[in-house]
Amino acid sequence: MTVLTEKSTEIVVVGAGPAGLMLAYELSLAGAETLVLEKLDQRIEQVKGGTIQPRTAEVLESRGLLEPLSRRAMAREPVGGHFGTLPVPLDCAPWRTGRPFPISIPQWEIEEVLEERAIAAGARVLRGTAVSAVEPQDDGVVVTAGSLRVRAHYVVACDGGHSTVRKLLGLPFPGSSGTQQAVLADIRLSTVSSLVPEQIGHMSTLTREAGGYWSMLVPLGGDRYRITFGDMDRKDTDRDTPVTSEEISDAVRAVYGEETTLSSVDNSSRFGDATRQLEQYRVGRVLFAGDAAHIHPPLGGQGLNIGIQDAFNLGWKLAAAVRGRAPSGLLDSYHAERHPVGAQVLHHTSAQRVLAYPNPDQDVAALRDIFTDLLRLPDTNRHLAGLMSGLSLRYDLPGDHPLTGQRVPDADLVTEDGPTRLSALFASGHAVLLDLTGSVPAGFPLPPRVDLVRATSTDGPDAAVLLIRPDGHVLWAADSFTGRSDALLAAVDGGLATTTPR
Repeated sequence: MTVLTEKSTEIVVVGAGPAGLMLAYELSLAGAETLVLEKLDQRIEQVKGGTIQPRTAEVLESRGLLEPLSRRAMAREPVGGHFGTLPVPLDCAPWRTGRPFPISIPQWEIEEVLEERAIAAGARVLRGTAVSAVEPQDDGVVVTAGSLRVRAHYVVACDGGHSTVRKLLGLPFPGSSGTQQAVLADIRLSTVSSLVPEQIGHMSTLTREAGGYWSMLVPLGGDRYRITFGDMDRKDTDRDTPVTSEEISDAVRAVYGEETTLSSVDNSSRFGDATRQLEQYRVGRVLFAGDAAHIHPPLGGQGLNIGIQDAFNLGWKLAAAVRGRAPSGLLDSYHAERHPVGAQVLHHTSAQRVLAYPNPDQDVAALRDIFTDLLRLPDTNRHLAGLMSGLSLRYDLPGDHPLTGQRVPDADLVTEDGPTRLSALFASGHAVLLDLTGSVPAGFPLPPRVDLVRATSTDGPDAAVLLIRPDGHVLWAADSFTGRSDALLAAVDGGLATTTPR
């Protein structure tokens, strides 16, 4: 008979992937006691989803996380992302970002940095603890994992597309099962042909179809490569069937020539392009983020990014709820804001799947030609660049200023302490009341975790005063502070934090 060890914590995060670890960091930064449960004994060192999109780079930079990650980045051409693998780079410059290009970092290294920072901030991470039961209660949730029984105020499932938590609660995961199957592997090549890419560049330079296969080969340095390939005859294999070296070698030779020789396989797996999304990201005291909430075709490097951004939206809200400082409805705004984002990603990756279809018929080829021409138009390119990078995201928040709900682009500031960057104001995870005209009076009543910063700027936001949430989106703005103090306080109390804990 197993003897259960009883523990308690404020929040349990299930899953130590990028979304779960980012959430653990955000929660700990905000002072919430956080326990991460991960079923794997150790991290799988697989490149996997290793593309950081521009908005995610901004998110990480605002918490001081981008610099340690950038030290691990793989060399790549300074070129924009793609839409449907079409050969026109997406230009993010019109979106006023200092991070206009995707950054390539192996997913396991992203996880390693996030875990180190989460633990340093106070989170606990327990590995080899597979969740076997989730029992929602009126005042919390009880989670059983191995010999551990944990009572928490809230549980957040970040445990992937096959989420155990979602299955234990019997929640439907509506959508479609997909149309294609592929192999992902980290490999080593002993000899290469001229067809093998020499550096990471635009997606269109890394993809190739030949010998009955479609393939994407990404150079990782030295003899290491990440290969993704599929059978153009659409011969599916059971997802649980192990990938063999012979299977990978056959594809490598067929696409890149007989002179390209497989030396070894570091790891490999199969995946599909199913499209599914939870109807609700919050079910009582259980919430869902990342692939546990939504899965989609792996086009455009969206998965890891949308998961990290889910966590960035949820963390400060959930911590405020646990600490009793959240206004009514703040936690529910997580679903209201992030579910449409997930639905949009499912929508445009489904469209990209058609454009990127291997061995396209005449109609799809014509569609690709038309779309390629459209991408060369500045307005079209700007729209899709904003969509794919996450830079165009705007939340539907109440307010009468044009900046309300938008992300705040980074800018040079001069404060009483000297020059700084706007992004540096958010390292603590606090909200910021940015006064660019010196019009907010001294001693203005603000709740804890809202910092008043007086600054001047030549390239800053076009407003006199801005109240910016911890996730970098404008909650309230005004072109003049005169006569607007009551409106500002109402915005604070309604969408950020109450001045008196409830």
